[in-house]
Amino acid sequence: SDLQKQAERGELLQPLVFASLVLCSVLLYLRVSLMDPGFVKPEEELEVFHLSNRSKRMVTHEVPNAVRMRRCGYCMVKQPMRAKHCQQCQHCVRRYDHHCPWIENCVGEKNHPLFIAYLSVQLIVLLWGGHIAWSGLYFDQSWDWVKRYFLLLTSFLLIVVFTIVALLLLISQLYLISCNTTTWEFMSHHRISYLRHSELENPFDQGVILNLWRFFC
Repeated sequence: SDLQKQAERGELLQPLVFASLVLCSVLLYLRVSLMDPGFVKPEEELEVFHLSNRSKRMVTHEVPNAVRMRRCGYCMVKQPMRAKHCQQCQHCVRRYDHHCPWIENCVGEKNHPLFIAYLSVQLIVLLWGGHIAWSGLYFDQSWDWVKRYFLLLTSFLLIVVFTIVALLLLISQLYLISCNTTTWEFMSHHRISYLRHSELENPFDQGVILNLWRFFC
C-alpha cells in the first residue's frame, strides 16, 4: 500500500498521523463508552428540579404544567425534562438520545458531544484506511491473485460497509442536533407527553446556529 511504501522510504509523517488518528479513535471510544452519559441519581432531586426549570426556560413555547415533571416508574427518581429511563443501563439519562450497542452505553447529555467527535474521527480513519487498502490492490484475473489479496480485499469491503454506516449515523446525528432534538424524541414524538401536548412540533428548536452553539459550546 501507499502507507507501507512511505514507511519503507523513511517518510514517516503520514504513517504517524494515521497511527495517531487510530489511537485517538480508540481513546475516544473508551472515553465515550466508560463515562457517565448523564445518569440521574436519587440524591440529585434538587439539582434535577433546577435543571428542569432551566430546560423549560429554553423552550420556545411553554408546555402544560401537568407534563413538566414526572417520577420514573423504574428507578423512582424525578426526571428532568428530556430524560428517559434506559432499560439496558437501568438508569434515567439526562437528554437521552439512544442506547448505543457499539459502545455499550447510553448517549446522553454528558457524552453526546464526545460521541460526535468519536464518529467524526472514526469516519476519517475509515476513509483513509479504505484508501490505503485500495492502494495495495493490484487486480489480475487469476486464482493466485485472489489467494494473495483475499485478506486485503475483505478488509476493504468491510471498511466500505463501516464507512457507510458511520457516515449515515454522523449525518443523522448532526441533523438532529441542528434541530435541537434527540433520536428518542424524533422516533417517539407521539409518545412523549411534553411534545405531544405542545402546540409546536419541536418546542426546543431555537434556530440552527443557536442549536449548534448550545450543543457544542
